[in-house]
Amino acid sequence: MVSFTGEETPASTLDSTTIPSVVVPNIRWLGGRLLDTLQSSEHSVVGSNEIDYEGLPEGVPTSTHMLAGSVAGVMEHCLMYPMDCVKTRMQSLKPEPAARYHNVMEALRKIVRTEGVLRPVRGLNVMVAGAGPAHAMYFACYEKIKLSLNNNNTAPGANSHFTNVVAGCTATLLHDAVMNPADVVKQRMQMYKSPYRGALHCVRTVLKREGPAAFYRSYTTQLTMNMPFQALHFMTYEYLQELLNPRRQYNPTCHFVSGALAGALAASVTMPLDVCKTLLNTQESLVGVHVIQAAAAGGVGVVEADIASSRYISGLGEAFREVYRMGGVPAFFKGVQARVIYQIPSTAICWSVYEFFKYAISERRKQGGA
Repeated sequence: MVSFTGEETPASTLDSTTIPSVVVPNIRWLGGRLLDTLQSSEHSVVGSNEIDYEGLPEGVPTSTHMLAGSVAGVMEHCLMYPMDCVKTRMQSLKPEPAARYHNVMEALRKIVRTEGVLRPVRGLNVMVAGAGPAHAMYFACYEKIKLSLNNNNTAPGANSHFTNVVAGCTATLLHDAVMNPADVVKQRMQMYKSPYRGALHCVRTVLKREGPAAFYRSYTTQLTMNMPFQALHFMTYEYLQELLNPRRQYNPTCHFVSGALAGALAASVTMPLDVCKTLLNTQESLVGVHVIQAAAAGGVGVVEADIASSRYISGLGEAFREVYRMGGVPAFFKGVQARVIYQIPSTAICWSVYEFFKYAISERRKQGGA
């Protein structure tokens, strides 16, 4: 599930008649377009003339950030969804013999071979339905809070780590409120031998058997995980941007590499919380999926009695104790390989798409105003 930053003041349009002979062409390939940016070697004649996109032009509506963020989020989850399925399977604390995997590639091949080629993307429609509005709200909230904390200052380097962390964590509250129900449905459909015929069947079943609270049982855990995740993510990304791209130009390679490394670090550190979140969403250690499977097999009377008397895991503390009881310390890092492999391209793709959209929208508005 990320947000993006970095601003620079808009550059003025160059007039070829005002450029002295000391100006040297600097040809760069940016996002598939060849831009001939003319710069003064001393930057003393016409000032800074860098192509700017980081700080969107004044007057850009909130819908611009929402559109860019929504597309970035949907692409991130769609492209990496099979890996997300593998991660959920490998985090299972009580896997059946046929669902025990030693590594990511073995898991993916085994799922496709035994359950069909479409099995790794089961539940993708739920993720798209949740990721679009969740990321749209996330980015819009992030950008607004960030500007507010900076007193609308969009100059390069104006953002402090404190600003990035506060804006990102606040936006996470909205993002997770939308994504949590989608995560619950998605992960229950990803589990081995999931009994649900589809997303709507899963929603109706969970509502009937566990009530509306089931969709937010892991919300506090999700927030507890995503707050440090986003803090590490933003600080690492911004730090790498300062090292690799200090002028904050549109540089796809820098955005991709910075996003990938930031996502890998944040995913590794917050892994134990992700295992607890998966347990809270799937409830596999108690009745959860297995009870519903028994119901599908015909033991309705016994199942209903079990459900009525069962107690679902609720809360981060209880989830931690249950994970430790079922697998000890190693259980908190089950699926860490899959999560890191998922997160590296996932955050890299999301940053790259979002930055490209910001650049493209900024360029179009500049051309329209020319």
